[in-house]
Amino acid sequence: MNPAVPSLTTIRRDGFRRAKFGCLTFAVCLVVTLVSPTLPAFADECIGPAKGTLVIVGGGDRDGIVFKHFVKLAGGRNAKLVIVPTASSSKEEYDYFGHRSAKYAREDCQMSNVTVVHTHDRTEADTEAFVQPIRDADAVWFTGGRQWRIADAYLGTLTETEFRNVLRRGGVIGGSSAGASIQGSFLVRGDTSGSGILIGDHQRGLGYIRNSAIDQHVIPRNRQQGLIEVLTDPDGKMDPSIDRKALLGIGIDEGTGIVVVGNQFNVVGKETGVVLLYDPKTWTSESTDSDRYMTLWVGAKYDLGKRCVLNRGTPPPPAVAEPSECF
Repeated sequence: MNPAVPSLTTIRRDGFRRAKFGCLTFAVCLVVTLVSPTLPAFADECIGPAKGTLVIVGGGDRDGIVFKHFVKLAGGRNAKLVIVPTASSSKEEYDYFGHRSAKYAREDCQMSNVTVVHTHDRTEADTEAFVQPIRDADAVWFTGGRQWRIADAYLGTLTETEFRNVLRRGGVIGGSSAGASIQGSFLVRGDTSGSGILIGDHQRGLGYIRNSAIDQHVIPRNRQQGLIEVLTDPDGKMDPSIDRKALLGIGIDEGTGIVVVGNQFNVVGKETGVVLLYDPKTWTSESTDSDRYMTLWVGAKYDLGKRCVLNRGTPPPPAVAEPSECF
């Protein structure tokens, strides 16, 4: 019988004990590197962009800690930023062009070159006029909402090509919540019926990290077990053309993000933030649900190509990590 979903307190108390596979992977990676620098601990099955930087946020960045880091990576106040609020709503009357992310970038971050780009019309997304601001952009930011709206509007269009070209010229792509999940190759919670459906009617993301499945809000919404269901697919709902066994699950806490450069990422954000990693290659038939993920803290570093922990990060002090009002 599966154990109850652990609380954040449980994760923080037992993070080192339950992350056995993380310590083992770190040790294997270190030994392999010392013996043969050209031989990876695992095959390069999960890889970030060849050029450019990703900033992937688990939502709830209320103090703007990660967003401000994104702005710095993009080039600061004078960077040309494109905000894509398409995930936020399906309603025509929604104020896409007055989105709070654009307001925050202009007012709080004092950015002078902020453009909002939005459509739900794939025909419009395939036009030269629509993509022109993206071609000039140093960075693109996807807002929260429902990730399938981004997929519906842009996958397979000229706009998708130009998003990727931002990375190819060394730019930055970031996003929060829905804007985080869309950056994976498998689209977690991509069903039009509701975010509670993990493997739904939209399963393709933008794939900026190959062979990845990205979930968000994992701690406050008790989503620790969600990626286990995705990676095991007990009901056989995943598209058979997707190599489920190659997927790496990345669950990101609110106010927390990963910054991906090439094959490595580091964890940034609030002091109490965590990132949970789900690597099925380390699971056995005896693995409990709580043994199927490991905890990384702010400051952690991870190699996506080798699936190797380079640094676990620094856990917050107990007084900070376990506030009584959290759970």
